[in-house]
Amino acid sequence: MSKIDLNNMEGVYFDILKEIGNIGAGNATTALAQLLNTKVDMKVPKVDLLEFSEVGEAMGGEEQLMAGIYQIVEGDISGSIMFLLEEKSAITLISKLMGTPEVDNVSEFGDMELSALKEIGNIITGSYLSSLSMLTNLKIISSIPAISIDMCGSILSVPAIEFGEVGDKMLLIQTQFSDDMKLDGFFILVPDLESYDKILGSLGM
Repeated sequence: MSKIDLNNMEGVYFDILKEIGNIGAGNATTALAQLLNTKVDMKVPKVDLLEFSEVGEAMGGEEQLMAGIYQIVEGDISGSIMFLLEEKSAITLISKLMGTPEVDNVSEFGDMELSALKEIGNIITGSYLSSLSMLTNLKIISSIPAISIDMCGSILSVPAIEFGEVGDKMLLIQTQFSDDMKLDGFFILVPDLESYDKILGSLGM
């Protein structure tokens, strides 16, 4: 199978990726609703394949503070996945989950709050990977999640450094979820080039 051209992706591929995102969001909605004990709606308004250097700007700027959950992906495909939450969204989610007042900024989070955020991120990344695995029949295994509270650019530098040599683009799926207010998150998949081929091939493309 010939290598795909990441600069010339067909629209139908993005439609499939968006559908994978929507199924993943649906799965995550159920899990989050149970976790938060409230009604949750999720949607995927946007899917982009971007250069590493473009991702931070697409998420609102590299200097904004965010919470990032990072995992290595292995199995039939390899690479990394991340789920990033804007600071306000992370604070609101943790307040709802733990039944505590909202803090002023994420730097005030202790071990318990970070552990809860990690679990939320794990649920959401797991939901996306399950939907990808289901549609492609590929075996996908993710590592134990690591969490970082930092500027967006610093968090994104991890997969950029680790996987920059095997693929220079990130798949960015914007996620909006809401109960009584709208929260924004970003799911990022960084497969190596061979994995893109496997994903496309398994989808009959």
